[in-house]
Amino acid sequence: MPGQWRALQILTLLMALGLGGCVSWFTDDDLEPQVHLLKVEVVRAKLLEQKFMLHFRVDNPNDSSLTVRGLEYRIHLSQFLLTEGESSEWFRVDPNSSAYFEVPIRTNLWQHLREVVKLLKKPDQPIPYRLEGELKTGLFIGNDVHLSRYGEIISGDFIPE
Repeated sequence: MPGQWRALQILTLLMALGLGGCVSWFTDDDLEPQVHLLKVEVVRAKLLEQKFMLHFRVDNPNDSSLTVRGLEYRIHLSQFLLTEGESSEWFRVDPNSSAYFEVPIRTNLWQHLREVVKLLKKPDQPIPYRLEGELKTGLFIGNDVHLSRYGEIISGDFIPE
């Protein structure tokens, strides 16, 4: 009986030590990664369909690598929704560095044609945009980072002279 009691004590000690390591997995003080919309590239623009390439940068401010499993996004241009969707591209961002990725989108701006024409009449005036969404990170235990970014684009930069 004393041998079984000793084995039970050792097993309990090992479990306590092992669970202590598991707890540290959930109490990390990592900073949230930052996502930036760098560029909206016009790929093709027809009357009823427009194709763009969205260029993003993910900044990892931590000392450990970051696994990205995808991005859900909504982009508003001025007052209307330009596009929304999801990218399921997986990639890794090294510690204290950045990674770049592209998301192809397709939209139909026909219903917003009047507003777009008004915005493009003044090519030197900035057009406000809003990026909202979630960056899906983590390998085994997912962590969704909520995004909300505001900025401006100058439409004259996209219109050839």
